[in-house]
Parts: sequence; C-alpha cells; structure tokens
Amino acid sequence: MDLDLTGRHALVCGASDGIGRATAHELALLGADVTVLARRADALARVRDALPTTAGQRHHVLAVDMDDTDALRAAVDAHVAVHPAQILVNNTGGPPGGPAHAAQAEAFVEAFRRHLLAGQTLVQAVLPAMRAARWGRIVNVVSTSVREPIANLGVSNTVRGAVAGWAKTLSRELAGDGITVNNVLPGYTRTGRIDQIVADRSARTGQSADAVIAAMQATVPAGRFAEAAETAAAIAFLCAPAAAYINGVSLPVDGGRMASI
Repeated sequence: MDLDLTGRHALVCGASDGIGRATAHELALLGADVTVLARRADALARVRDALPTTAGQRHHVLAVDMDDTDALRAAVDAHVAVHPAQILVNNTGGPPGGPAHAAQAEAFVEAFRRHLLAGQTLVQAVLPAMRAARWGRIVNVVSTSVREPIANLGVSNTVRGAVAGWAKTLSRELAGDGITVNNVLPGYTRTGRIDQIVADRSARTGQSADAVIAAMQATVPAGRFAEAAETAAAIAFLCAPAAAYINGVSLPVDGGRMASI
C-alpha cells in the first residue's frame, strides 16, 4: 500500500492541539513537509518542533486567526507562494452549544465564517499548486452531526451540514484535476471539544462530569472515546496516494455510535 507522502507539503489547520496536532504528526510520519496553522505562534512552534523529521523534511508555522477572513487569505496566499501545498486539512474548533431556536443570528454568522468561509479561502489559496501538480488532497474535519444532528449543538449541526454539502460539490468539480475532497466525521474524541461538551451537559443537567461521560460512552458500541491519533490516522490515509480513488465521502470515525448506515 502506497502511503508515501515524501515531497508533498501539507497545510494542517487547528494544529495546536487535539485532532489537528495528531494529524500533523501522522502526515509528517508519512514523509510530508507540514505547515501547522492556528492562532497561537508559541503553541504552534512547540508542535512543529515535536514533529517527526527525516533528511530533507521541513516543517513550518503559520499563526493566523481563521475567524479573520481577510487576514487568513493574506497569510495563506503569502505562505503557499513560497511553500505550495498539495494537501489541505481543514479543521477548527466547533461553535458553542445550545439549541438552534435560541441562537442569535450572529452565532450562525460567526460559525459560517470560521468553518465555511475559512475553508473556501484556504481551498482557493492552495488550488493553483494542486492543479499544477495534477495531485491534491483536501480533507475536512467535520462531525457525525452531518448524518445525525446532535442534541443541543444547534449552530454546529447547521454549519457542519453546510460544510459537508460544499465539500461534496467540490469533490465533483475538482476530481478531473487529480484532487480528492473528503470529510472525516469524528465521534466522541478526547480533545478540548469533548471537555466543552461534557461541561455544557453537566451544567445543563446537574450531573457530575463523570456521570455525563459514562452516559456518553454508553452510547458508543466500542465503549470508549476515541483518541485523537485514531482520527488522525483516518485523515492521513485519505491524504495518501493509496486513497486516490476515494472521493466525496464522509467517513465516520465514531466507534459505531451512529445508527445510520
């Protein structure tokens, strides 16, 4: 199986922690040069310095806020002009919890800016190099809510569905250029996001955090939360040469939690 990404450059968003950081590590293990992108330069520098590196590999830091569309466009355009990217991993933190009917309009605007507009900005920045190479991988880290909405995550459910539809459309538009576009749908994963969800449910129900975690894990046939590295492994595979004919899919990494086929 061809998993070799030597000579490829990957731009990994949300890479200061969690799934993004684990994905940067996996792609570096496969031989890719990796640029880690998030807001905090100091945290990114620690991630970059810990990435596996063999002769010839070069890893980079790109500190920019994905909520600032203009700054993101300028920073990424400048970076890929020097370091063209053939792999893009779109990943960023999810919106706060709460029911959809109670959310303010601005909450939806902010979520669309962070997820959909940022993704569009990044794709447009990396697309010229991918087309020139006749080879590209775009992987969006979304959520199982694109298949089954999650209670009390109304804004997130809405924007995740929009991102999945956007990605499917891109997959059909770009396949002829040798570019695949896929989504990975993490289930309950040990990251800061799961800590936020547990805290929200605990505050809402009055249950202890341990009780909330036990109830969540009881809905997962695997009986546990995923580790970030397990989700990262699926992302890395979709970026590899071996996955060249996998396009336009939304791949759950959820321990079998979703009931839908």
